[in-house]
Amino acid sequence: MSSFRRPHRGFTLIELMIAVAVVALLAAVALPSYNEFVMRSHRANARAALLQAAQWMERTATAQGTYPLAAAIPPGVLFVEGGRYNINAVSNDGLAYTLTAIPGAPQSTDRCASFQINQAGTRAQVATGDVPNPLGPMECWNR
Repeated sequence: MSSFRRPHRGFTLIELMIAVAVVALLAAVALPSYNEFVMRSHRANARAALLQAAQWMERTATAQGTYPLAAAIPPGVLFVEGGRYNINAVSNDGLAYTLTAIPGAPQSTDRCASFQINQAGTRAQVATGDVPNPLGPMECWNR
């Protein structure tokens, strides 16, 4: 029998470094897109929660004749799925209200900052400490 030896097979260091560079490049492109997608989905949760809370305020005003005071709003009405936003309600005189979805720590750098809606249905973006110049309502409420 012959002593035929098969050469060792494997990756060279150069091939391995090229593969690592390609993976790093793909991650550098994909990660910001993924983070933007996650922030956008949490924005949708905040908008939906604000609209549901506004609808609850209107139903309650229809039944009682005035908007409920902020202290009388059940916590479940102000809940935002995902926990990245907190809703603050202001209603002192029973004639008007303002609901504001304020971003929490993971969402605090979002370009839309805080979402706001009032009894007239006026939608707005409110600046935060991390985002002093947010995008406008057209960009944030319609995305």
